[in-house]
Amino acid sequence: MSSLVAAHTRVLLLEQLRVPIGLAAGALFPAIALLAFVVPFAGDDPRAATMATASLMLFGAMSQAIIGLAVTVSQDREQPWNPYVRTLPAGPFPRFAGRILAAVVQILLGVVPVLLVAALFTVAVITPVRLLAALATLVAGSVPFMLMGLCVGFLLTAKAAIAVSQLLFFPLGVLGGLLLPPQILPGVVEAVSPFTPARGVAELLWAVTAGTTPDGVALAALAGWTVLAAVGAVWAYRRDEGRRFT
Repeated sequence: MSSLVAAHTRVLLLEQLRVPIGLAAGALFPAIALLAFVVPFAGDDPRAATMATASLMLFGAMSQAIIGLAVTVSQDREQPWNPYVRTLPAGPFPRFAGRILAAVVQILLGVVPVLLVAALFTVAVITPVRLLAALATLVAGSVPFMLMGLCVGFLLTAKAAIAVSQLLFFPLGVLGGLLLPPQILPGVVEAVSPFTPARGVAELLWAVTAGTTPDGVALAALAGWTVLAAVGAVWAYRRDEGRRFT
């Protein structure tokens, strides 16, 4: 089984690398945002620069998780090879695991430009141990967004998935306080922010990188969103399988 998972992961990564524009866009946009909006205004504040770097790492990871998986899954469903793969006796696990592992690799690659900009142009401070903890938190925190991407991908056609995943990703990032500090968000947005999954993961990243105290409401909301996304992804997969193979 492990060899099948590795094979699926390798194939999915090769497919992405052959058309690298999606990976490049997801990696470069957060780095450009850090360079344009954080470096001039908070680049000389160690705490603010560190938290902003963590936020934009998450912003890029959400892009890879939601948009990347939604688009690739929906496009895969439209290929004639996909129904054959899904009827093989190995079952859905190797393909599912391969998708998740491929997404994790893309997320980790995507944080490199952000970290480089932070290291070169800000005074953000983090120890190697905290950095490793932040990367582990980022990967674990990306799970609900991967599940959202899978749900969208199994429910919609490729054209619809592109639009819906973008509409889902960007508002979650803004409401989660990833582009602007939660303290300066408008009152209504600040009130809603703790109930978004992006804010919950951001609270964990800020705690790991800058030593802040996570908001309990945001963490509880994150747990609820994760369960909801998992239920939605499983339901979407079974719905798609029922329509295609029964």
